[in-house]
Amino acid sequence: MSDKQDSCKTCPSQAGGKKSPVRSVQDELISSTLGRIKYKIFVMSGKGGVGKSSIAVNLAAALAVKGRKVGLLDVDIHGPSVPHLMGIKGLLDVDRGKILKPKKYNENLYVVSMESLLQDPDQAVLWKGPMKTSAIRQFVSDVAWGDLDYLIIDSPPGTGDEPMTVLKTIPDALCVVVTTPQEISLADVRKAINFLQYAKANILGIVENMSGFICPHCQGEVSLFKKGGGRDLAEKYGLTFLGAIPLDPASVVAGDLGRPVVLIDESSPAKEALINLAHAVEDAAMNSLEAVATLHK
Repeated sequence: MSDKQDSCKTCPSQAGGKKSPVRSVQDELISSTLGRIKYKIFVMSGKGGVGKSSIAVNLAAALAVKGRKVGLLDVDIHGPSVPHLMGIKGLLDVDRGKILKPKKYNENLYVVSMESLLQDPDQAVLWKGPMKTSAIRQFVSDVAWGDLDYLIIDSPPGTGDEPMTVLKTIPDALCVVVTTPQEISLADVRKAINFLQYAKANILGIVENMSGFICPHCQGEVSLFKKGGGRDLAEKYGLTFLGAIPLDPASVVAGDLGRPVVLIDESSPAKEALINLAHAVEDAAMNSLEAVATLHK
């Protein structure tokens, strides 16, 4: 019993919830870092397999093409896919002691992923909640992001530790929810929206991915997985519909090459739709009341 009482004395709740000095310093570093970033865009989904990481990668690349300074943060601890989609290899460099330098993809785009911290990219990360929370906070506090127009955050699907940590660490994040048109995906997105509402998060809008299939031969469109479910859901919840991205073989080829489809030379339906999505996200972010309030504090 005495051991339990002794351990309770060290619990923050027994000390009026006071934060440790280390935590306070990290909070200050996080605040300082985020203060140099205009817009934080949190890309999430209710379920896996909807192409969320592809949306995040191409959104970041398209904004960079527009001349914006962009950071891309992959907080999928257990299954990071951003490095593969962008052809990024190797470890992050360390500057000034423990400050990490993001991977430079081009003059306007910088990337940080859990995979870039592992000696072996095939190594499994067997972490539970507190360790994942600590890592995500360090991705903000211990990375030299510098001055950015956008920080795009790619999260694992669902409503677990990673999304909650992102929303607590970056309370002014603007959330982009990715879905596919099928009801099985829409059902999970409704849960994700409920989660965001519960967390009092700022929802920027909904993206419908895999919205129809573009035939590479005749360029005709086939409603392979239906169409319009994302738009209908956005209207139901009074949210902005940011765009529909079709299934396009060019996206598969680009992903295998480790290059965002928006950066390939050839024109394609997916490339055009993703560039339009970047325009829509930028317009929505600039007109967001939450972003305006944050920028004018």
